[in-house]
Amino acid sequence: MASILSVCVYCGSRVGTEPTHRASATQLGRALAEAGIQIVYGGGRIGLMGMVADAAIAAGGHVVGIIPEHLHDYEVGHHGVSDLRIVANMHERKNLMFELSDAFVTLPGGIGSMDETFEIITWKQLRLHDKPIIVVNELEYWTPFLQLVDHIIANDFAGTSIRDLFTVVDDVEAVLPALSTAPEPALADRPERL
Repeated sequence: MASILSVCVYCGSRVGTEPTHRASATQLGRALAEAGIQIVYGGGRIGLMGMVADAAIAAGGHVVGIIPEHLHDYEVGHHGVSDLRIVANMHERKNLMFELSDAFVTLPGGIGSMDETFEIITWKQLRLHDKPIIVVNELEYWTPFLQLVDHIIANDFAGTSIRDLFTVVDDVEAVLPALSTAPEPALADRPERL
């Protein structure tokens, strides 16, 4: 895991109804910080996003928040993070999150988290990168997403190899072990093609 120094966390700008998801957001933020791994995230102070950031900050971690101007007030930009970057738009946000990260972890969230996860998996499928992507399927939150992937395969819009583009774990305790066993990237990032 020596090459993974910075992890992008995708998660909700709401906290959801399940207390376990909230506890896990805090647990992940703390665990990454204690492992000396920088967190890159959407820059908000609210929802699971804010909980990840707050836990990492409390544990002495370095947190980079990236938020577009139009969401700064709506998602309540987190000015307590180590580095808050306000960017022009969502595309710039996604590109910068990608550039600053060695791996990606998806916690429960809404369609924004789903969009980010699908996009980073798609970029990997297109061989724009081969950074690790981990989906935390705690309490089977992302099972419908995984069923959709299987549906896409069953209807021959993708091969079974798309399942190899990301790793699914059952809880945040499995994230660091999954990162530590992820293969070293063999591709040079090609951000000019993103």
